[in-house]
Amino acid sequence: MGIKKFQPLLEVFIAAILCFGIHHLFFYYNQNNPNYQHFNFDLTTIYLFFLTCSLTIVLLLIFVKERSIDNVGFTFLFATCLKIVISFTLLMPILNSNFLNIGYEKINFFFIFAIFLTIETAVTIRILNNNQ
Repeated sequence: MGIKKFQPLLEVFIAAILCFGIHHLFFYYNQNNPNYQHFNFDLTTIYLFFLTCSLTIVLLLIFVKERSIDNVGFTFLFATCLKIVISFTLLMPILNSNFLNIGYEKINFFFIFAIFLTIETAVTIRILNNNQ
């Protein structure tokens, strides 16, 4: 039971690595496109930030589930709201940037945010459905 309890962390990690690989390939094949150059944050930094946030949220949900399954949903909502606030704070340099093609970086940032939100939601649903 000990290792199985932390299986959602492994699921988040594997999904993040797969998404990063696909996203990195996209940037590799578009490296000469001026729209995908001169970003404030590189792809690795954004993925590491969101991976750290997601692993923290899922770990928190695992510990909350042990104490009270009824509070897992509320904990997920609170942690997600906190992640949104932190993400918006990190997004401020992008929003205040003067580059002409800043829209591509905004889309990239929100796309990665949506990927990790989807992963977290799917893992949270599995945690809630795995009511042991």
